[in-house]
Amino acid sequence: MKVSELGEFGLIDIMHRIVAEPAANSGLMLGIGDDAAAWRCDESVQLVTTDMLIEGIHFSPNTTSWHDLGWKSLAVNLSDIAAMGGTPVHALISLGLLPETEVEQATELYRGMAEIAREFGLSIIGGDTTEAPVLIISPTVTGRTEKDQLMTRSGAKPGDLIAVTGNLGASAAGLKLLQGEIHLDSEAESNLKNAHRRPFPRINEGKILVQCGVKSAIDISDGLIADLTHICQSSQVGARVFAENIPIHPNVENCFPEEALFLALSGGEDYELLFTAHEEIIEAAKQHLSVSITVIGEIISESPGNVTVLDKNGNPIIPQKVGWEHFDKRR
Repeated sequence: MKVSELGEFGLIDIMHRIVAEPAANSGLMLGIGDDAAAWRCDESVQLVTTDMLIEGIHFSPNTTSWHDLGWKSLAVNLSDIAAMGGTPVHALISLGLLPETEVEQATELYRGMAEIAREFGLSIIGGDTTEAPVLIISPTVTGRTEKDQLMTRSGAKPGDLIAVTGNLGASAAGLKLLQGEIHLDSEAESNLKNAHRRPFPRINEGKILVQCGVKSAIDISDGLIADLTHICQSSQVGARVFAENIPIHPNVENCFPEEALFLALSGGEDYELLFTAHEEIIEAAKQHLSVSITVIGEIISESPGNVTVLDKNGNPIIPQKVGWEHFDKRR
């Protein structure tokens, strides 16, 4: 069987089973399968995550600058720390470069990384650089949380409401614009392109959510439906999402009216936080966050591992695609 037949998450499941037994002295709390691994260390929980970007798969040099690429390569990793409710601490950068890469291009890449590192108090402490056939950027980011304050994919319970920070669909719409599918007025086009090239990880929001008592969360990288499915599978619950409640970015609704819902459901790379909690916890979080929080659905005990999207009449909506998955032959 080829990995394209098995699929990304089937492959991850096999890897998980092979290395599932942690060392006795590791203090491991969470290994493969969540946004970050976590282990106990004195009075805190340590986090570590890695998320690589590969030219031709995750980005094209024709649609992003080296500076923005440096920003985004760390942003996607910081977003995993945010999904756990953590504070980022250190980063290691593994970099594969073509021999013909200009020195100024490589330095602009690192300037972008340095910019977002300063924004979130992150220290870049080392890494590795090697020759590669395409540009590969593979950061590893560590973080920490307080001992009893951690959000995971497995913490959702029947009766929880499903909520999301901010608006959705802007990154996917921005990618369509960067690929030249359509041209808009300058301000709307710039905003959507910027959402794709320079996502802003919800570090502060994640810390507030976990302090308010949220136990289950994920960042929206693969797409709303795909990432909510990860929560449902890890928590062994089902989910109902009400399409009319989804906070679609206004520019997406205005510029892509026929595709707006699909872009919000399946487009991915919004890097907002998707979480579940009781109503009183969500209301408490709203009082402490400057970004909007929208309740979009509910966790149910039926159909564990599955997400159903309903229109305003209660009829199911079946999107053509639920989100991004590597090795997907349908792309």
